Amino acid sequence: MANSEIATGLDVGTGSIKTLVVQRVSPETELEVLANNQKLSTGLRKGVVVNVSKVGDIIQDSFTEVQTQLGRKINFVYANISGSHIFSSFSRGLVSVSRADKRISREDIERVLENARTFSLPKNSEILDVFPKEYIVDGEAGVKEAIGMTGVRLEAEILAVCGFSPYIKNLTEAVFNSGAQIDGVIPSVLAAAKAVLTPRQKELGVVLVDIGAGNTQMAVFEEGELLDLAVFPIGGAHISNDIAIGLCTDIDIAEKIKIEFGTCLNSASKKRSEIKTSGEPFSFSQKMLVKIIEARVVEIFEQVQKELKKISRQGLLPAGVVLTGGGAKLPKIVELAKKELKLPVQIGTPRGFLGLEPDPALATVCGLALEGINFTGSGNNSSNLLNKIWSIIKKILKIFTP
Repeated sequence: MANSEIATGLDVGTGSIKTLVVQRVSPETELEVLANNQKLSTGLRKGVVVNVSKVGDIIQDSFTEVQTQLGRKINFVYANISGSHIFSSFSRGLVSVSRADKRISREDIERVLENARTFSLPKNSEILDVFPKEYIVDGEAGVKEAIGMTGVRLEAEILAVCGFSPYIKNLTEAVFNSGAQIDGVIPSVLAAAKAVLTPRQKELGVVLVDIGAGNTQMAVFEEGELLDLAVFPIGGAHISNDIAIGLCTDIDIAEKIKIEFGTCLNSASKKRSEIKTSGEPFSFSQKMLVKIIEARVVEIFEQVQKELKKISRQGLLPAGVVLTGGGAKLPKIVELAKKELKLPVQIGTPRGFLGLEPDPALATVCGLALEGINFTGSGNNSSNLLNKIWSIIKKILKIFTP
């Protein structure tokens, strides 16, 4: 076990905060779950940390329980970021090939990607990650791997995923206050994609739709690359709010009704249902419940369809739609998605995690832990340590920089 790789994923969500610690003894083995924990969250609104102190306390409580299971301290985590402030933007960089023999080197690739990152961003925004789409060598487009090719001019087209700096800072500070350091911050939908999508799906063309409590994120992949990313401020919590208003009941009962009786399409069930409460049993119309849920879920899929139309991929993704997140657990949601999106649809659950139930709500935290394992297993230990130290310094500077 001394040589095993261990990583921690931290999913900071509007509805819950999840911590997952995994281990891989060798590259050939599946990931073994060492500890996991889930806490109800407060201090977040629509996926964004708005109360750093409250969120930090919940993370610390979660870590305390997980560390008891582990028998060791959590030092580094990979965390997710969510919210409609996240956006993607295309950019292009251009450099001259530096070597005398005009062969493109790794240094040239790094320079052109850095050049592509230099574009005008909205105020208080920053780049979270960059995804190269293609390289252009002397005007010849569509190059996926340019190293070793001969040319004079090298261009790169990238998709930059960006976010609002104060919200990123809030998340970083909440984790920092819990006593751990952030190795990386990844948008929830991209973390989920790591855990549930196969290389073949990404190659053929697929859209991952992650329905969380506070918002819904979507990511489109084609030819193995990220093609588009978008976030909509609608999620599972909005369905619960609609039920509370539509059935004239409080939010806790509405959430219970959604979990026990909710479905996206009408079925042959009885006309009225009843749920036990602390007072009198609450009776409601099953037809009305389905009408409320269906309207909100259709709104989510309309937003997805609108985004697919924007990038000219409406009805044109052979691998179809993969649904993840807690909202993907609603009965009949696959049938409704097929009806609205006119594509094959399936529920995405994490693959390759021993000791973990297949649950779409765990896709993000599993993807974060997987990213941590992949980072730990690449490169030499001294290089990883230096990267972590530099990452810590940058996070501390961001927290205390006005």
